[in-house]
Amino acid sequence: MEKRVPVFFFAPFVSSTMRVVPAWIDHNGHMNMAYYHVLFDRAVDEGFGLAGLGHDYVEERNASFFAAEIHTTYKRELKVRDEVRVTLQLVDFDEKRIHYYLEIRHATEGWVAATMEGLSLHMDMETRKVAPFPDDIAANLAVMKAAHARLAKPQALGRVIGIPSRIAQAEALRATGTCH
Repeated sequence: MEKRVPVFFFAPFVSSTMRVVPAWIDHNGHMNMAYYHVLFDRAVDEGFGLAGLGHDYVEERNASFFAAEIHTTYKRELKVRDEVRVTLQLVDFDEKRIHYYLEIRHATEGWVAATMEGLSLHMDMETRKVAPFPDDIAANLAVMKAAHARLAKPQALGRVIGIPSRIAQAEALRATGTCH
């Protein structure tokens, strides 16, 4: 079942507005880290749904995509009733994988609350194994990637987790002007 290739994608994709609900607030008075992933996941569903990888894709094609690896950074607290939007940038894809970058932004003030880099695998739901994207989905992803290729490469892309050296810490302090 071939789907028509979309004419264009927004660059970056911007999700619908979502609100932080009281049940997501932890004992620190801010949104618990798990719910940042709820917001990211909803935006991934919305954004890649435009490429044909939505909920109906699972039902109609018996295929989906699974998270294989993610890297999240938490930049600023979100509080109850904050409204946010999530941007999604398709960084790359091949016949079986998609690499993407997201930012949760405050919906009215624009500041970044968190970032996430992800790698997902296309799955055959019958065999539960990695499988190639159908041609029409690959074509849709190519159009999305072309639109998103115009965006700057996110600085946080490919970050490594670790404790920075004292030299790197001093350089970072000097760069921000907080070192005496």
